[in-house]
Amino acid sequence: MRRLVVALALIAPVPLLAHAIGPATRQPVNWTAIGLFALFVALTLWITKVAASRTRTAADFYTAGGGITGFQNGLAMAGDYMSAASFLGISAQIFSDGYDGLIYSTGFLVGWPLMLFLMAERLRNLGRFTFADVASYRFAQPPVRSFAAVSTLLVVSFYLIAQMVGAGQLIKLLFGLPYAYAVVIVGALMMLYVLFGGMRATTWVQIIKAVMLLAGATFMAVMVLAKFGFSLEALFARAVAVKTDLALATGSTPGEAATKGRSIMGPGNFIKDPVSAISFGLALMLGTAGLPHILMRFFTVPDARQARKSVLWATTWIGYFYVLTFVIGFGAIVLVATDPSYLEDGALRGGGNMAAIHLAHAIGGNAFLGFISAVAFATILAVVAGLTLSAASAVSHDLYATLIRKGQATSAEELRVSRLTTLALGALAVLLGILFETQNVAFMVSLAFALAASGNFPVLVLSLLWGGCTTRGAAWGGSIGLLTAFGLTILSPAIWVTILGHAAAPFPYTSPAIVSVPAGFLAIWLISLLDTSPRAAIDKAGYPDQRVRSETGIGAFSASDH
Repeated sequence: MRRLVVALALIAPVPLLAHAIGPATRQPVNWTAIGLFALFVALTLWITKVAASRTRTAADFYTAGGGITGFQNGLAMAGDYMSAASFLGISAQIFSDGYDGLIYSTGFLVGWPLMLFLMAERLRNLGRFTFADVASYRFAQPPVRSFAAVSTLLVVSFYLIAQMVGAGQLIKLLFGLPYAYAVVIVGALMMLYVLFGGMRATTWVQIIKAVMLLAGATFMAVMVLAKFGFSLEALFARAVAVKTDLALATGSTPGEAATKGRSIMGPGNFIKDPVSAISFGLALMLGTAGLPHILMRFFTVPDARQARKSVLWATTWIGYFYVLTFVIGFGAIVLVATDPSYLEDGALRGGGNMAAIHLAHAIGGNAFLGFISAVAFATILAVVAGLTLSAASAVSHDLYATLIRKGQATSAEELRVSRLTTLALGALAVLLGILFETQNVAFMVSLAFALAASGNFPVLVLSLLWGGCTTRGAAWGGSIGLLTAFGLTILSPAIWVTILGHAAAPFPYTSPAIVSVPAGFLAIWLISLLDTSPRAAIDKAGYPDQRVRSETGIGAFSASDH
């Protein structure tokens, strides 16, 4: 299990990567967790019923009518990001390597200021339902919308499969139920949320989940710190002593044991290669700003001011959450690694990802263990619903309504296509989740993040900020970024060596972003420069008007228009 956790960590950004929890040992049935999870489901289904009564148009379905406040949307964004598996995965990483886990706890936050300063206001002022509305604003619609829809479906598909497999493994790990049951339960609930409640229900499910997760993590961190007089220094000193004792118990000399103990307070245990660290950081930072289901949330608020508030609140909650995971990870070193009841043959019972779960039991008994287990599963459920909604909107709004019906589709027709797409996606997700049960799905997660960073992000940034960008540059350049990320991921050690069994990988780094992101930007720039078509002149002439609207909001869709 530890090997799997490290492999996951090396090739994908954690908030998404850690969703791909690997094969897990089935635990005894946890009725407390199942009961608490049933309460969560009952509450969210009631919310879905209420939301369904207010979801009548495509605007209600995609964006909750634009009536979500910045505070609410910030919590929902945080809910999208604070997955169960990021909670379990980061805690496990810190439990294993100490300080290096901070690269997850803090690195991803760099992406959110980018969202705030570069994109939040412009996205809200230019877009309506999907990020393709923004990317294609002044361009010919068919090429750019086709690229955006394909990119969205690719990112969501890889991400969705990983979520379904992660859900199955998590429920086997935490609830003690068979894998296939979990996949079917997640698929069925996800379809109910999205089909009937749309964005309104999905948003409230995310908000409830985020509050539960923040409350649970806060309780754990406070209880850990209370045992050390609320002194981080005392907690860290005890963790170093525990690691030193464990090294001595495995046969290390006193000098070696002391070095191993101290190593958890410094870098170098996890990512040792600077190029991989930079590439990993790029994917982490830019992938966040290119994820379709995150970008879609900017259209659920009534104006640009609320969009900025959304990012500020999301950053606040996410930053707070990952600080908590750092305390939880060190708390697990001290309280779990020293308790034989949580160990089996010298390793954590149930696998490496169980560090936070065992800690929950250590500080709160069976009731709190059940609560944390239920919250962990609920987080995957909420993220899956958000992903499905973004994919459905790409099909119904970008492909059907805009490209096939040339903007002539009625709201009812668009809504019908969205729901049919949701049904198809739900069935496909369950099927693929079951088919991929035994596969290491980490490469799918890493690919989803790399595609978002290499395709969506360059197109969004250059279409928003560069007047020389053309239709041809955006569509072809974005596609080149996507293909480069896809190809290099296949040629990386994680796929070429670990999965395909070759001796050495043609591309030596585990994350492709250091090559694929510049490739996407360069391709858009070069193709746009070389584009002398009549359409290119129209694209460039449209930039001043786009800039006025993106920066002032004059002419932007209001909430009532949504």
